Amino acid sequence: MRNLKRTFWGALLILAILWLVAEPTVFQSSNFFALRGHMVQLTGVLAMGCMSLAMVLALRPLWPQAWLGGLDKMYRLHKWLGIAALVVSIVHWLWAKGPKWAVGWGWLAPPERGPRPIIDNPIQAWMSSQRGVAEGVGEWAFYAAVVLIALALIQRFPYRAFYKTHRLLAVAYLVLVYHALLLLEFRDWVRPLGWLMAVLLASGTWAALVVLVRKVGARRQVQAKIQSLNYFAGVKALLIEAEAPGWPGHKAGQFAFAMSDASEGAHPYTIASSWHARQPRVSFVVKELGDHTRLLREQLQVGQSLKIEGPYGCFTFDDGRARQIWVGGGIGITPFIGRMQHMAMEQSNQDWPENQQIDLFHSTTEVDEDALGRLAADARSAQVRLHVLIDARDGRLTGERLRDAVPGWQEASVWFCGPAGFGEALKNDLAAHGFPVEQRFHQELFSMR
Repeated sequence: MRNLKRTFWGALLILAILWLVAEPTVFQSSNFFALRGHMVQLTGVLAMGCMSLAMVLALRPLWPQAWLGGLDKMYRLHKWLGIAALVVSIVHWLWAKGPKWAVGWGWLAPPERGPRPIIDNPIQAWMSSQRGVAEGVGEWAFYAAVVLIALALIQRFPYRAFYKTHRLLAVAYLVLVYHALLLLEFRDWVRPLGWLMAVLLASGTWAALVVLVRKVGARRQVQAKIQSLNYFAGVKALLIEAEAPGWPGHKAGQFAFAMSDASEGAHPYTIASSWHARQPRVSFVVKELGDHTRLLREQLQVGQSLKIEGPYGCFTFDDGRARQIWVGGGIGITPFIGRMQHMAMEQSNQDWPENQQIDLFHSTTEVDEDALGRLAADARSAQVRLHVLIDARDGRLTGERLRDAVPGWQEASVWFCGPAGFGEALKNDLAAHGFPVEQRFHQELFSMR
């Protein structure tokens, strides 16, 4: 999370500093309308910078993963950038429209305008002639973007509708690129601010076009075929095992996007299996959490094709520590299943510290004896110490219970996957007892909206 915050605030700070270098006279504004012109420019630069970075992250690029901590963290940054763009865009709109309203209501005297300077540069002259059009289409694109971003932030808005409407943001973004190209001060294009904005707008434009033609992650997609389906009624979860020739392989704990219905779009699922090139299979455990996942049990059939994209994520257990603590809350047990299967199969070729001690805590409100039996078998095969806590029987897992159950917890690393509130409670408890959570508490942020 530290690198996410650094990237987010660093991007805003760099844009603001470059704008101040390009427009140092902002502190010498002679009147309100001069200040207004500067504020419209600054907020426009910040809004388009945030939107451009968000568009690039929408392509699910692999190169920032190591720095940001995985695609799940990158989507959190994508969300922050979207919210920042929304807020700053509204401020930009208010600076542009508010003074006009105030003049119309008689609250402000209209600005004194002298003769327009003659523009000798033909490019600048053309851009100046297009300002009215750019302002008009930009305003309507702003309204569309506000609605679309707001819908993306409403969790109750169905994923199927979100998948369709969110892509329209690429159209609004392209219109806003036109708006920004024409309305950024012409002199700024030959300054570092303009150079950076040109890179951001060009990158964002490319990303928007890729989104519109539905080619996001196309080079990382393979066709798979469902080999088996196993439904665990007690926990309302479906185990999908698919054969995926051509799959590049994955590390336990990573996730992939799977799509069985093009109209529904791709959904992210943690991979619940180890990888063996001789048996190219990928498994997912899908919990019934919404309309789409509840219908999968009826819609999917053995032999049906799936499109799988990935792998993504850095929740891969490879920190080299001799003691680890794993916590899987509910369906968050999935990455640990894959890791245990990997450890059971690679006993003679270990890629983890010799004599590593692992405690796995599985906290759940629902019970399926078959699923728990499989989990216990995986734990025995991997020589992992399993603690199953059923809420109604054992109560909730707390930081105190975890610390009491694991001697030497201070030297361990903690790997958590489950409800965000549960994870924050454990993290805060451990931090209060001196545990270095920034370095050794690893949490999957498995929320893509």
